[in-house]
Parts: sequence; structure tokens; C-alpha cells
Amino acid sequence: MGVADMQSNGNGNEGFSFRSCVFRRKQVDSHRVSSHSGGQTQQLAKILSVVDIIAIGVGATIGAGVYILVGTVAREQTGPALTVSFFIAGIAAALSAFCYAELVCRCPSAGSAYHYTYICIGEGAAWLVGWALILEYTIGGSAIARGLTPNLALFFGGQDNLPSYLARHSIPGLGIVVDPCAAVLILVVTLLLCIGIKESSFAQTVVTTVNVFGLLFIIIVGGYLAFKTEWIGYELPSGYFPFGVNGMLAGSAVVFFSFIGFDVVASTAEEVKNPQRDLPLGIGVALSICCILYMLVSVVIVGLVPYYALDPDTPISSAFASHGMQWAVYIITTGAVTALCASLMGSLLPQPRMFMAMARDGLLPSFFSDISERTQVPVKSTVIIGILAAALAFVMDVSQLAGMVSVGTLLAFTSVAVSVLILRYVPPNEVPLHPSLQQLIDSPSLQFNSDSQDIAYQNPKGSLSNYDLSQHLLDNIGTSIGCTLLPKHMAQGEQNEQKRRKIAAWNIALVCVGVFVLASAASVENIPSILRFTLCTVGGAIFLCSLIVLACLAQDNARHSFGHSGGFVCPFVPFLPVACILVNTYLLVNLGAGTWFRVSIWLLIGALVYLFYGRTHSSLKNAVYVPTAHAEEIYRTSSDLLA
Repeated sequence: MGVADMQSNGNGNEGFSFRSCVFRRKQVDSHRVSSHSGGQTQQLAKILSVVDIIAIGVGATIGAGVYILVGTVAREQTGPALTVSFFIAGIAAALSAFCYAELVCRCPSAGSAYHYTYICIGEGAAWLVGWALILEYTIGGSAIARGLTPNLALFFGGQDNLPSYLARHSIPGLGIVVDPCAAVLILVVTLLLCIGIKESSFAQTVVTTVNVFGLLFIIIVGGYLAFKTEWIGYELPSGYFPFGVNGMLAGSAVVFFSFIGFDVVASTAEEVKNPQRDLPLGIGVALSICCILYMLVSVVIVGLVPYYALDPDTPISSAFASHGMQWAVYIITTGAVTALCASLMGSLLPQPRMFMAMARDGLLPSFFSDISERTQVPVKSTVIIGILAAALAFVMDVSQLAGMVSVGTLLAFTSVAVSVLILRYVPPNEVPLHPSLQQLIDSPSLQFNSDSQDIAYQNPKGSLSNYDLSQHLLDNIGTSIGCTLLPKHMAQGEQNEQKRRKIAAWNIALVCVGVFVLASAASVENIPSILRFTLCTVGGAIFLCSLIVLACLAQDNARHSFGHSGGFVCPFVPFLPVACILVNTYLLVNLGAGTWFRVSIWLLIGALVYLFYGRTHSSLKNAVYVPTAHAEEIYRTSSDLLA
């Protein structure tokens, strides 16, 4: 049964053991359980088209960082090879995009990586991923709003000319600089998001279009100037790789974070008209547009001015000014402002949907899952998150916490890649039964025969494990409806299949262990070279051997019917997801000790929230797991009894 099947006993003896909670998993359309049990789950409006998806993806990805990042990375790490760094980073981001594209087709519900992790890995991992993404979106949105203030001030002639009610003020004695403008901007975006997803996506399309036209201005006009000056930035004695290949790769690791944002598209899955077609197309087109624009901008800027002469703070504006085009600063600033606005909406859009998904699953109070009947968006969650982000942006300079925003995305990327491996090799073969269905099965409507009556019903808190209880219930159903749902003796083919699943599950786990050891040994400084070499060898051996075994194993046939079929299928499995895990783990390890210390505090708080609330309020708390093949029969039987 393996890792993916470990939680088949996951709600063991008491349903409340920590291990059982961590590994319990929900089914793809978890709202179906609610409908079968007589409840109703509010759904978001399905009104987004592929154009809306592309606009959201491009807007959330292209932030104002590109207007600054090209100067810093070119000066310090890549030189003229900046374009190659963007290309390599784009390829690395595409690895995660392929994994997202498959899962978003199979599991088109709100929650993004949290939702996929809950289905494929388990509740504990899903909670940590969702909790880390909450941190990312909150801090990211506040940091973006803070960055908008100085850019907007340029249109007023500087920050000193801003209206007093928008200008930054320092509180004497506390050393706190409040930013009313940042708070107002977040509240305006929050109001826009509350109006409706169609209206907010239209606004996202408008500001993203302005931003793209700003980048096209840089590319076209800058390219013309570069042709006039014969691309002087490339005619250097140091050549195209002044910092060597290592510098170029280091630059790729930095600019990789410029591609973070396309995953926001996955959070809107429940609101897309045709998710199987539009979501993969939207993710792919958005990422391609961003990569092409990044590469063309970098080609022009490092060609206009030698890389060592670029201004690290305003590289693009200064490059144009050096050619007598000081007026271009207003167009470039407009592009930067619209890029920040689009990024701000991209940060605030997915978080209410994340809260909504977690509340649906019982891990947060149900208050967060309420959807407005008029606007068909989670208004209450949006308002609360908007107020929290506005307060944070108002009183706190979150720039020192900027490194923390990357942890959530990289953890999400990693968990999504692992989920693809699980889906292909050991897809969940059990689904949870809602407690109300258990009561139906044990009700007088399903009277067991005299033999089965000797076996008393056991509550999940009793002595039988949920898996044993599932077997017991299924045997009784089979007797009552005149058919046998579970054979008493497994056929040889089933035994071979269970063996294959165990081997696959262990090798997926070993791939992750090998990647972690290899990335950590290669990144950690100040350790003896012999120890580093030994750890790299051991980690690399575990990684390669497990990957080879996975490549030789047959994938599970159940993958074809898992979730919603007919959408995008990730190619080159297991190699592509494993490469994605390797890239993201390496970047996670290299975020720095200070960042990890701060993130660990946040994750510890999340673990306590889960331990004392989410674990005990989960919708799967009393669920009994039954084989997927027999779930339809159980639902059908319960429907007949209710009729």
C-alpha cells in the first residue's frame, strides 16, 4: 500500500491520533460528500475565460521587480548573459507550471496547492503549505503596497509633495514609519475584489495591458537606440560571460523569483468556465509571455549600457537618460506603478479563496467559507484579509521580511510536484465516507443478516480502525444488496499491484530524501570538504537509484480515472516532477538561516493552530475510508434508502 496508502489506516483506532490526522486525505470533489449528506456547499461563479486567466497570470507574475532586478543581477552576477539567466529561470519555472497544469485539470477547485496536497499527500502537509502561502500573500501584498508609495510620489514631484493624509509619517519615540497611502491602496483593491471576480479580472486586464505596453515601449524604443549605438553593451573585452557560467547560474536563481505568480491562476480554478481547456492554456501562455518580455527587456538594457555602468536602483530609467531621453522616466514609472497594482491584486486575490477552501474542510472556522449570493465571491474573507494586510502595510516596513514570501511558493511548487508523482504511481484508492452515511449504513434501513448482526458497529473512536470498519461496513452492504463488494482473498494480480504501489511509494519518499540531502550538502557552507563530498555522494546515490526505479516501474492504471479526465497531462514523468523537486529544494535550502528562523516561527504557530483547532474540527474527523471502486455503490445505496 505504501506512502499513499499509509493513511488507509489513517483514522486508526481513535480517529484523533496525530498520525492519522496528518495522513488523512480528502477526495477530489470534496463538496460531493456534503451534497450526499444533505448539506450544501456554496460555489463560486464560473465566469472566467481564458483571456481573464492570462491577464491574471501575467499581472501577478510581472511585478515592478523587473524594472530594478535587471540592473542588480547584471552588475553583480551575469553581465550581458542576463538574457540566458532569464531563459534558464523560465525553464525551471515551466517545470512547476507543467505539474500545476495537470493537477488544476484533475482537481479544479479553489485552494490551489493546498487543495492538491490535501488530496494526494495528506491533511498535515496541506495545512503547512496553505499556512505558508497565507504568510506569502499577506507579506507580499503589504510589501507591494509599500513599494507603490514612492513610485506614485514621482507623479506629484516627489514624496514631499504628496498630500499629508497620504504621505509617510514617523511616530516619535517608536521608530515606526506609517504609510497611509499603502493602506488606502490595499483597501481600494479589497473593495474591487469584493465587487466580483469578473470586475476585478477586468481591472487586472486593464492595468496589465498598460504594464505590457510600458515594457513594449522599453523593448522597441530601447532596441532602436541600441541599434543606433551598435549595441555597445555587448562590445566588451570581458566577453558575454564576465562572471563565468557560475555567475550566470547564480543569476538564474535570483531572477527565478520573477516568475513566481503564475500559480495564482490555479486559485481561480473553481471560477473558470472550462477549466480542463482554459487553465493549462492560461498558465502556459502567461508564463511564456512573461519569459519573452523578461528576455527582450534584458537584451535591450544590457545592450544600451555596459553592465557595469547600470544604475542598480533605476537601471532602465538611467539607461534611457544616458541617451538623452529623460522624459521616458514617466512612461517607465507608469509601467512600474501598473505592474505593482497588478501584483497587489495578484497577492490579495488568492488568499480569500485559500481561507475558503480551508474553512470548507473544517480547518478554519466556517465563517471564512461564506460566499456572497450577490457577488458570488467570499466577501467576508476578502474584507478580513484586506483589513489585516492594510494594517500591516500601514504600521510595518515589511521589506526585511521579503525573503519569507518565497518559502510559501517554493513549498507549494515542491508539494505539487510530489503530488504529481503520487497521482501517477500511487493515486489514492480510498475515499472518506461522511459520518451521516455511516449512520445510514448502520440504520434500520440496512438490517444485517443474523451472521453480521453479531458484529457490533464500532465508532471511529472505538476499538476498530476505520479501515477495519470500512471492510465491515462493505461486507454488510454487500450482503444486504445481494452482491459482494470485497473479495475475501486477493487475486495474484492484486497482490502484485499492492507490491508495486509499495515500491513506488517508498521510492517517491527516497527521491525526496535524496534531493534534500544533496541540496543541503551542496549549499551549506563551513563544513569539511570530506563531509560535504560524502553527503553529496550519499544523497546523489539515493536520488539517482530511486529515480531509476521509478522510471522502470509501471504507472498506476487508476491515474486515468482519477479526478476529472480530459485535461492536460504532465509529460516526462517521473523526470520532470523530480527535476522540479530538485530545483525548488535547492532554492529553499539557499534562502538563508535568518529567513528560515522567521519562517519556522510562523510554521510553529500554524502547527499549534492545527493541533488545537483544525485537527479536531476537520470534516474528515470521523470519516471512514472505503475503496474508491465501491464508493459509487455506497452512495447509490444510500440514495435509494433515502428515496
